[in-house]
Amino acid sequence: MKIAVDAMGGDNAPDAIVKGALAAAVAGRDIEIILVGNGDRIKDIALLPENVSIVEAAETIENEDKPLMAIRRKRNSSMVVALQMVKDGTADAVVSAGNTGAFMAGASLIVGRIPGLTKPALAPVLPTQDGKGTVALDIGATMDPKPENLFQYALMGNLYAQTVFGIPEPRIGLLNVGIEPEKGNELAKQTYQLLLQSELNFIGNVEAREVMQGRCDVLICDGFVGNVLLKSMEGVAQSLFSEMKQAVIKGGVKSKIGALLLKKDLKALKDKLDYAEYGGSPLLGINGICIKCHGSADATNVKNAILKQAYLLSKNHTIASITKIMEE
Repeated sequence: MKIAVDAMGGDNAPDAIVKGALAAAVAGRDIEIILVGNGDRIKDIALLPENVSIVEAAETIENEDKPLMAIRRKRNSSMVVALQMVKDGTADAVVSAGNTGAFMAGASLIVGRIPGLTKPALAPVLPTQDGKGTVALDIGATMDPKPENLFQYALMGNLYAQTVFGIPEPRIGLLNVGIEPEKGNELAKQTYQLLLQSELNFIGNVEAREVMQGRCDVLICDGFVGNVLLKSMEGVAQSLFSEMKQAVIKGGVKSKIGALLLKKDLKALKDKLDYAEYGGSPLLGINGICIKCHGSADATNVKNAILKQAYLLSKNHTIASITKIMEE
């Protein structure tokens, strides 16, 4: 299995990206990593094992670049070259922590969409208290979808949860302001009826406060609301641990001893609340495996994106399953 990694994309590139890719490469699975970017800078970071190679790309798409313009003008950028490899079949998947808008535009224009799917969806795994996580889509790819788009998201999310997480009948929930069927805007009401009439295991509306309780396995929402939910959860988690750290610093000797005794448990809690621990966010609806990492991804996030997302999606033929159900 060949996985192309955009070595130059992200706030911590190329160091963190390369180190994460190398960690995935030595994990003992049948993976070949192709690092795309500046070969000299990549080689300065570490010695590459036999299953890691380099494809040269002279340009880099920066965060401030306009997405469409960057994709069209920087044809020799690490992101575009990596996406093209998926299109050409020389790579089974691509992982990037680069410019999100450019990655989504490039995936649609270069790799192409699955026939019948007009709107792609970013589908990260949101943390839950039981540690199992909830697949959420869309989290920012499509801001103004139609009810039929959200219904397609439910179909894709259902297959994703089945093939990657092994859940036979994933519980599908619709994010809303209340659990009653008549609640929400027109988009939510119409989508509710489509899901209700389908053969999916639709459990009804889900409120935001229920997400981390593991109320559903797949959460459906539009990109605008989903992105707000994701960043709110991220902000709360960051604030929580910042406050805990300050409490230890200001609390004196007893607080420091207590924190030391609870260090392992606190680390486990932090990992549980950090959605980035699940890896990246697959861009579902694209005719190839495209994984988007957080822009500030570290080596662990990149490793998880490769092993927990790209590898499993390819191994379980998830894209082929989505294509088949769209044809049907």
